[in-house]
Amino acid sequence: MQERTAQAQWERRTQRPLLALAVVFAVAYAVPIVDTSADRALTTLCTRVEWLVWGAFAADYLVRLALTADRRKFVRTHWLDLCAVVLPMVQPLKLLRLVSTLLLVGRRARMASQIQMTTYVVGAVIGLLMFGSLAVLSVERESPDGNIRTLGDALWWSFTTMTTVGYGDHSPTTGLGRIIAVGLMLSGIALLGVVTANIAAWFIERFEKDDVEERAQTAAILALTEEVRALRAEVTVLRERSAPHDCRAVGALSPSGSAPQPWPPSATDMPYGGPD
Repeated sequence: MQERTAQAQWERRTQRPLLALAVVFAVAYAVPIVDTSADRALTTLCTRVEWLVWGAFAADYLVRLALTADRRKFVRTHWLDLCAVVLPMVQPLKLLRLVSTLLLVGRRARMASQIQMTTYVVGAVIGLLMFGSLAVLSVERESPDGNIRTLGDALWWSFTTMTTVGYGDHSPTTGLGRIIAVGLMLSGIALLGVVTANIAAWFIERFEKDDVEERAQTAAILALTEEVRALRAEVTVLRERSAPHDCRAVGALSPSGSAPQPWPPSATDMPYGGPD
């Protein structure tokens, strides 16, 4: 329990610093691509910053692995994090560092309970558009047959690719560019599915809530109906119990309908003024 708590505390404390490092990585990745006039010193600095950010995420993975109780289970359940850590070490390509950092940022953001689904989807869309545009521009700009030469062309191509529209006015011609296109298309379909599922879940939740309220109202009406029936039954019983008393009271009257005279009769009631 202490190890789990330590791991949760570590993830909570390092979440914001790692997201800030991800923003630094985005800037370092974008500067050499957008600024074509950047000198070699600036490009080298941005490359070192990228490796530094990747190293921070790799160290975060190792620390979480050390703090967990069952390391084998952690590796099995966090295999995507492991691939993102190992991926840039296989071949020193800039694109691999980009993919691995995006994966690590997405995994850490998904762990945060305070990040809502809508915020995550919007952030994922913006991140994929930006990094997809920069990545395809970096590999297509120097291609002799390429038609993606500017950042505007790259953004337009990324947007049409993620939305699966595909006008065809801009398209990648290199192998890496087509790999990026496949990743954007799959990501766009996945995000569209997430949005659709989220909207459907919201409607289902609303319908279930209305159904619960309707059932509660129906149950209240049934309970009130049962109470009315019980009251009617009690009233009927009370009427039946009071009926014999009413009959005795009626039977005690004289045949003429007047109350019986007391005995012996009083002097005023006698016809001749009383007994002798």
